[in-house]
Amino acid sequence: MMGPSHALSGASVWLAGSWALDHFAGYEQSPLAVTIGATVCAGAALLPDLDLSGKVTRNQGGATVARTFGVFSLFVAEVIEKVSLGIYSVTRMPRDPRRTNGHRTFTHTLVFAGLVGWGTTALCAAYGKWAVLGVLFVMAGLALRGLFDRWAERAGWLIVTLTSAGVAALTASHLPGDRGYPLLGTAVGVGCVIHLFGDMITRSGVPLLWPVPLGSRTWRMIGVPDGIAFRAGGPGEVFVLRGLFTVIAVLAVLAMFAPGLIPAFDLSTRAAGTSP
Repeated sequence: MMGPSHALSGASVWLAGSWALDHFAGYEQSPLAVTIGATVCAGAALLPDLDLSGKVTRNQGGATVARTFGVFSLFVAEVIEKVSLGIYSVTRMPRDPRRTNGHRTFTHTLVFAGLVGWGTTALCAAYGKWAVLGVLFVMAGLALRGLFDRWAERAGWLIVTLTSAGVAALTASHLPGDRGYPLLGTAVGVGCVIHLFGDMITRSGVPLLWPVPLGSRTWRMIGVPDGIAFRAGGPGEVFVLRGLFTVIAVLAVLAMFAPGLIPAFDLSTRAAGTSP
């Protein structure tokens, strides 16, 4: 899938999950907490594509996520692509094809999603609000680049960076102090996993279960059959999937914060109707 679809899928899944926790488990979150989680999950849903590098010195090419912070993020993408290719080359089995780039390799595995999610939690627990500020800055930038792709393209990476810094500073100033913020790590991990599922419904698939050998291959691509796969950037993705993600996100927000507008989700109304 393309960057905007990945970001939108991350936000909608987090919002729907937040509603489900509230509805079925009684885990209520403030609007700020839900917004932060959705933003981080949307940004993290772009992270796996940091293995697609571009032309660093020209500030061109690369995936959506790689262009977020200009040459800086393009350089990071270049490094991650080379590291991913190295991991692939070292761990490939004889039936795995030789590759000249690391796209859709290590960062497109459950191992990567778990490590990034755990690392985010550990970082925030160790360094507190300074680490939270850094995580929010990066994820807000990725979310802006994904959710508002055309605006970000026109505005340029510097405006996106400054906006991300403002969002992170404003958000962090309203957060309580001494906490580990485990939901940030959860949101990052979930966002990465959602990205993998999104790529699994395209024809390329992802090496989801690496390093578990599947047959005679370590890097076997897992995905849906080609006959029902979506074409990246095609009408099915742009209109059907993005439309579905948008509807889910809007319904989840209304169900959590304006349930009276959707009677089926209004718990107080149903409780009153069943009381003696």
